[in-house]
Amino acid sequence: MAEYGGYDPHPAQDVPLELFREATAELHRRLRDNYPFFHPRYAGQMLKPPHPAAVAGYLSAMLINPNNHALDGGPATAAMEKEVVADLAAMFGFPRHLGHLTSSGTIANLEALFVARETHPGKAIAHSADAHYTHGRMSHLLGVEAVPVATTAAGTLDLDALEDLLRTGRIGTVVATTGTTGLGAVDPVADVVALARRYGARVHVDAAYGGFFRLIADDTADGVAAAPFRAIADADSVVIDPHKHGLQPYGCGAVLFRDPAVARHYLHDSPYTYFTSDELHLGEISLECSRAGAAAAALWLTTRVLPLTPDGLGAVLRPGRRAALAWAGLIGDSAELAVFQPPQLDIVSYFPPRDTLSEIDRVSAHVLEAGMRRAPEEALFVATYTVSGADLARRGHAVREDVPRGRILRSVLMKPESEAHVPGLHREIVRLSRV
Repeated sequence: MAEYGGYDPHPAQDVPLELFREATAELHRRLRDNYPFFHPRYAGQMLKPPHPAAVAGYLSAMLINPNNHALDGGPATAAMEKEVVADLAAMFGFPRHLGHLTSSGTIANLEALFVARETHPGKAIAHSADAHYTHGRMSHLLGVEAVPVATTAAGTLDLDALEDLLRTGRIGTVVATTGTTGLGAVDPVADVVALARRYGARVHVDAAYGGFFRLIADDTADGVAAAPFRAIADADSVVIDPHKHGLQPYGCGAVLFRDPAVARHYLHDSPYTYFTSDELHLGEISLECSRAGAAAAALWLTTRVLPLTPDGLGAVLRPGRRAALAWAGLIGDSAELAVFQPPQLDIVSYFPPRDTLSEIDRVSAHVLEAGMRRAPEEALFVATYTVSGADLARRGHAVREDVPRGRILRSVLMKPESEAHVPGLHREIVRLSRV
């Protein structure tokens, strides 16, 4: 900034230093009204702080405030974005690709479904009944029919039900999920691709939550099943959220297409942008307009120090996977808790065994609320997941269904530090469930 020469800032933006101090102090007081997402005793939702490299990268670029919509707004960060998107495409095994970062996984999925509508007009979107609600919501926004498909007892897309639906000829695109946000279930992507191709449908993979597990999809003891993640290379599009397991601040999603020719669906013109270069401007292949170049800088810097390799970012994911497996083992050996279904990624679902669904719901709610009410140095934070008696029965848990639905417990162990805290978390949740 200094190389362009000094100038006098306009006094219109000046504020009294004492006023700024007071406002900042109030901001810090208000920020205390938050859950400790950074702490290993927070095992609730899929939230954690960004890596220091991401913070440094974001802050450095934010001071310039580039806009990655066009090279006119941020040539350096646009180049960084193209590089990190190419790295993501290589991670998924796309030989060629078209893609960009987005402000969220929701917008990334919107873009994928937009292209689905344009390539298969008049056709419906099929997705797992346990897939993220964004698919139904974005399909409604696009004026496209969305059809939920039944799931198996493992929470994955039921292939028989999918084939029955594909036979009708209504479906243009099938959404497979590699890591549902509720249970972390991973759909059988290879089988989904084979079925979709047989009936002329395309495949979109929602890997917003679980996509980075591709780095440890090696069938090892502390890895995850390889086949579903390797099959993403055969899909037509994929979405991933670096602001989840990619250690980035919100918001940073990404959408990638295997066929660069889908760029034709984005065609538009603007009389006052895209004039500084004949190179591709990211705004020419995205539905969003202004986007923070700082998000690209943050991801670029993070992947320079933690590359998208098994020994780089993959080493950050393995402790959470081990933590989930270890906790499931402790629960399996316990009389006070039961595993709802085995973890496929790093989400553990469990419940206090009781005779009725209403009692399971009551005790689960107590664990959630009592854990949060403890003093800060002892507080623990979990989440709940709503199920029916039939959901429990399909997984071998017999209960009397005296209410239509009830809550069980759910924990996301996405911080590496979770591994060391699993025994303590288990012990305290068992203690709370006895009350």
